[in-house]
Amino acid sequence: MRCLIIFLTLTIFQAKAQQISGSVLSDEFPIPYANVYIQGTSIGTTTNENGQYKLDNIKKGSYTIIASFMGYEAQRKKIGVKEGDIVLNFNLRESGGLDEIVITGTLKAVSRLESPVPVEVYSPTFFKKNPTPNIFEALQNVNGVRPQLNCNVCNTGDIHINGLEGPYTLVLIDGMPIVSGLSTVYGLSGIPNSLIEQVEIVKGPASSLYGSEAVGGLINIITKLPEHAPQFFVDNFVSGWGEANFDLGFKSRVGKKADVLMGANYFKYSNPIDNNNDNFTDVTLQDRVSVFQKWNFKRPNNRKFSLAGRYFYEDRWGGEMQWNKTFRGGDVVYGESIYTSRFEFIGNYQLPISEVVNFQFSYSDHDQNSVYGDMPYLAQQRIGFGQLIWDKKIRDHDLLFGLAARYNFYDDNTPATLNPDEVTIPSLFVQDEIKLSEKNHLLLGARYDYDSRHGSIFTPRMAFRYKPTENDILRFNAGTGFRVVNLFTEEHAALTGARDVIVKESLDPEQSYNVNFNYLKKFYTKAGQIITLDASAWYTYFTNAIIPDYDTNPNQIIYENLEGSSITKGLSFNLDMVLGSGIMASAGVTFQDVSQKENGVKTQQILTERFTGVWSISYKHYPTNLSIDYTGNIYGPMRLPTLGDLDPRSDYSPTWSIQNIQLTLKSNVNLQFYAGVKNILNWTPNQGNPFIIARANDPFDKNVTFDNDGNVLATADNPYALTFDPSYVYGPNQGRRLFIGLNYTLK
Repeated sequence: MRCLIIFLTLTIFQAKAQQISGSVLSDEFPIPYANVYIQGTSIGTTTNENGQYKLDNIKKGSYTIIASFMGYEAQRKKIGVKEGDIVLNFNLRESGGLDEIVITGTLKAVSRLESPVPVEVYSPTFFKKNPTPNIFEALQNVNGVRPQLNCNVCNTGDIHINGLEGPYTLVLIDGMPIVSGLSTVYGLSGIPNSLIEQVEIVKGPASSLYGSEAVGGLINIITKLPEHAPQFFVDNFVSGWGEANFDLGFKSRVGKKADVLMGANYFKYSNPIDNNNDNFTDVTLQDRVSVFQKWNFKRPNNRKFSLAGRYFYEDRWGGEMQWNKTFRGGDVVYGESIYTSRFEFIGNYQLPISEVVNFQFSYSDHDQNSVYGDMPYLAQQRIGFGQLIWDKKIRDHDLLFGLAARYNFYDDNTPATLNPDEVTIPSLFVQDEIKLSEKNHLLLGARYDYDSRHGSIFTPRMAFRYKPTENDILRFNAGTGFRVVNLFTEEHAALTGARDVIVKESLDPEQSYNVNFNYLKKFYTKAGQIITLDASAWYTYFTNAIIPDYDTNPNQIIYENLEGSSITKGLSFNLDMVLGSGIMASAGVTFQDVSQKENGVKTQQILTERFTGVWSISYKHYPTNLSIDYTGNIYGPMRLPTLGDLDPRSDYSPTWSIQNIQLTLKSNVNLQFYAGVKNILNWTPNQGNPFIIARANDPFDKNVTFDNDGNVLATADNPYALTFDPSYVYGPNQGRRLFIGLNYTLK
C-alpha cells in the first residue's frame, strides 16, 4: 500500500500543470488588455492594467504563445513547458504587417491575415512622417486615396477612393457613420493624431454592412481607448506660412470603474497670402477648435461600455485680399465665409446577457452659416444612428445579425429645399463567415433597407479567402452598393453661385455592382528583411449614376440620372519593406479608368487622374535617435472643368507631385523635436496657366455681357467669354514652406 501511495504521489507531481506568466510591453511601457493565448487551443487571457498576464494549468509540452493588440504587430514565441513556472515577456511594436487586428471589413475584431475582406491599416506613426493639422490632409500619402479640394476660395473638399468622388466614400469614427454629406471635410478635421489608434480603409462597396454612401469605400477612424492612451501629450507645430497647430490631451481614472480620455485641437491660420497675384487668398484663413472626450467603463465579464463626444467649431474665409467681415454677404468685395458648429456623440454598450449582443449608437448635429459672395447658405443636418449586433458562433459558422435604424434631417435656405428632408431608414443585415477548411473561408452577407422615398433596397455580398500558406492570401469579393443623393450637401460647386444649378428630374438612388481581387504576400529574406506585397484589381459598374454635367452649358451644372452606365476599373500595388539597419520604405501605385457612357459616347470622369503613386522612405540612426522621413505622391493628368472653347486654361492638368522631408530627434523617452520642408518642389497648380480663378477681377459678374439665351458674349473686357468660377481646382495652392514642431508624451 505504501508503494502505491508513493507511486500515485509521484504521478500527480509529474502531471502537475505549470504556469506561464509575464508582461506585454511596447518600448518598455505596459500594454493593458492585450490578448495572450496559446496557438491551436482555447487557452488565453488578457493582460491587466499593468500589462501583466497569467496562464494557469498548462501541461507539459511544446507550445506557441501569441501576444497581440490592435495597432501592434502580433508576436509569437515557442516554448517547451517542463517543470517549474515560466516567465515569458513580450515587446510589441506598432503594426505595419499582416497580423494587426482589424474590425472594419466584417464588424468583428479579426487579424488582417484572417479577414476575408481586404483592409488597409495605418497607424499614427505613418501619419507622423508628414505632420498635418487634420486627417483630411494626412490621407494624401495613402495609395488610391486622394483628398480633393473642391473650391479655390474656401478650400472645402472631400475624399476620393479609387477615382470615385467624395460622396461615394463613407467616413466612420469608431465604426459609427456620423460623418457624411455636409460635414465630411469638417468631420476629418480636429482629431489629434495622438488620439487615433489606427485608420482602416476598405476600397470597394460596403453597403451590405454600412448602408448608403459606402459605395466606393469607407474610412474608419478608430480612436484610442482611455486605458491605452498616454497619460499626457502635447504636440505643436508651426509653418513658414504662419499656420499653427496645437494638440493637447490627457487621461484620468475616475473612481474604480471608469477611465476618461480628453483631447483638444486648435488650428489657426490668419496670414493672407496671394503668391499667384490674382487678388484672392491662396489658402483659406481658418480659426478652428475641437474638443474630444472618451469614457470607458469597466463591467463584469469584460463587457464593453464606452461613450465619446466631440465639439467642433470653425470660422474660415477666403476671397479677395481686401475682404473683411464687414463685407460678409455683400456684393462689393467677394469672400466666402463659413461658420461651422457641430457636435458628435458615440456609444457602444454590450448587453448584460450570456449572448454577445452590442448596442451601438451615435448622433451628430451640424449647423452651417455661410455666404458665397452675396449668396447665403444656411444649413442644418442631424444624423441619428443605432444598431443592435448579435455575434454568434455555431460550429464552423461565425454569424452576425444586425438590426439598425438611421435618422436623417436636412434643411437649408436654397430653392431646392422647400421643406426639410426628414427620413428614418430601418435596416436588417446578416453575415455568415463559413470555415470551409483551414485554408478556405467563405463570407456571405445581405442587407435590407427601406427608404420611404425610394422603397426597398437589397444589397448582397460575398467574399472568399484562400490562404495557401501562413504568409499568402488570395481574396475575391463581390457585392452591390447603393447611394441616396442629397445634392446640396455634396456639391460645393452648386453653392458658389458661379453656375446655375439645373436638376432635370427626381433623382433615383445609384446602384453599383462590384468585383475585387486581392493578393497579399509577405517575404522574409535571408538578410532578415521583411517585404509585404499587396495587389488588387477591381471593376465597378454603376446604374442611375448622378454625375454633375459641367460641359453642356458652361454657366450651368446639370444633374440627372445617367441614361447609360458608369464604370470604374483599375489595378493597385502596395509594397512595404523593412530593410534593416534602421531603413523602412513603402511605395504604392494605382492605375484607374473612370468613365461614363451615354448614347454611345464614352467620356472620362472630370477631376479623376489616370494614375497615382505614393512613397515613403524612413531611416533611423539609433545611436543618436535621429530619424529622417521622405514622403511624396504623384498624380497623372485629370480632365478639368473649363468654361468653353475660348477658355485659355488647360483642359487637363499636368502630371504633378508634392514631396516632403522631415527630421525627428528623440531627445529622451518622452520628448521629440521635428522639422522639415513641405512641397520641396514648390509646385502649385497655377504653373502653366494664365490664371486659376476665372474672372477673379469681376467676381460678381457685373461687367459680363449675356445674349438673350443667357450665353456669355466675348467683349474687350472679357475676351474669353467667362464668368466668375473658382471650381477649376485639382491641387493645393501652397508652395514650399518650412515647419518645426515639438511632441511631448508621458506614457
